[in-house]
Amino acid sequence: MATPHNTAEKGDIAKTVLMPGDPLRAKFIAENYLTDAKCFNEVRGMLGFTGKYEGKELSVMGHGMGMPSIGIYTYELFHFYDCENIIRIGSAGSLQENVNVKDLVFAMAASSDSSYGNQYRLPGSFSPAADFGLLEKAVAAARELGVAFHVGNVLSTDVFYRNDNINDLYRDMGVLACEMEAAALYMNAAEAKKKALTILTVSDHLYKNESMSAEERQTSFRDMMEVALRTAIRL
Repeated sequence: MATPHNTAEKGDIAKTVLMPGDPLRAKFIAENYLTDAKCFNEVRGMLGFTGKYEGKELSVMGHGMGMPSIGIYTYELFHFYDCENIIRIGSAGSLQENVNVKDLVFAMAASSDSSYGNQYRLPGSFSPAADFGLLEKAVAAARELGVAFHVGNVLSTDVFYRNDNINDLYRDMGVLACEMEAAALYMNAAEAKKKALTILTVSDHLYKNESMSAEERQTSFRDMMEVALRTAIRL
């Protein structure tokens, strides 16, 4: 069934979906890694494609910026399109000295300053976490490819341009990097009893004044994409 945000019909989307924030990155993956890729969505420019990678059916779709956006798209994929696994592939800012630009970060858990979780009316604090099976496969893929990676907690924040010291506080608690979507993805997966993982490329370091060049982004993001693809075909 089509939704206000997705024109796909049942069966158009694979059980496993890779989701970059940028829909043009979804198009890049479809054109460079998938065979027989077909576009299933163009609503609001949020491109989605289904094709095959090494013979396995996979989909790739953009999710936009921030928790409200990824919340909508992943909720629909889990509940309306019977998707079982969603792997977010995005960028992050490092908070730790040893987490370098171009490294990968696997978000084992996602702390957040967002009110997204308030909808569940849970007492205390809920800790959104990745599916361990997906995480385990992604770590194995990164080791096979020889890619530098870290596994741990990330901060999913609603604020890109900050006027406070929240990054300092989370850094002191050992949080590896900050990004803007993982917590909502993990909460949606938990509520739907589905599986999710966030894989991030460190595009800049918030304390070293370092960032990727355009060329480095292309190369390093390919590392992240290939780790995600190798993870997906093992499901």
